[in-house]
Amino acid sequence: MSEKFEHYYTVEPTSKLKVREARLVLKNGHEYIFKTPSGVYSYGKIDKATQVLLENLKVHGKKVLDLGCGYGVVGIVLKKEYPDLEVYMSDINKRAVEFAKINAKDHNVEVDIRWGNLYEPWEGMKFDMIVCNPPVVAGKKVWMEIVRKAPEFLEEGGSLQVVAYHNKGGRRIRDFMEEIFGNVEELCKTGGIRVYRSVKGLKEDEDNAE
Repeated sequence: MSEKFEHYYTVEPTSKLKVREARLVLKNGHEYIFKTPSGVYSYGKIDKATQVLLENLKVHGKKVLDLGCGYGVVGIVLKKEYPDLEVYMSDINKRAVEFAKINAKDHNVEVDIRWGNLYEPWEGMKFDMIVCNPPVVAGKKVWMEIVRKAPEFLEEGGSLQVVAYHNKGGRRIRDFMEEIFGNVEELCKTGGIRVYRSVKGLKEDEDNAE
């Protein structure tokens, strides 16, 4: 296990807990302040790819799962920006889950936050959207399982929306999404970052006709 891998893709981080605040400002001017703990991805700052995902994903349906939620940025912001959404969030990192709950309370949002590995906390549930900034550093097996199992947890017409650096694993994620779903589109290209979207039950020719 590499040092970077242990830092956040682990059940219980071994690093001493330190907390810093991080500020997120969306294109619409809305501002959010998050408590960020050491041992959780993007300590002390809002990850650029996460902000790109938030500002370019396609919101639809009612139920959204923020998979690998970290300290809660995506799920909390979606709930604040779209109050009618039902937001569900989970992470394998117990410290991440603890601070996602703290940040949810700070932002006065009601969201369902659970601890567990990938889809394990959500057995038997289905969502209209699954959004994810996958832990590419955790290895191919992890992001492949995120994509492979997504259709099982999506309603018909539901979407998996993923952000990644195209030349740092993102290209492979995109190709695998197309393999599993039969369709994929790039919602955004900026600074090497891509947001990919695949829809359950959408044929490639229907995708092209949009």
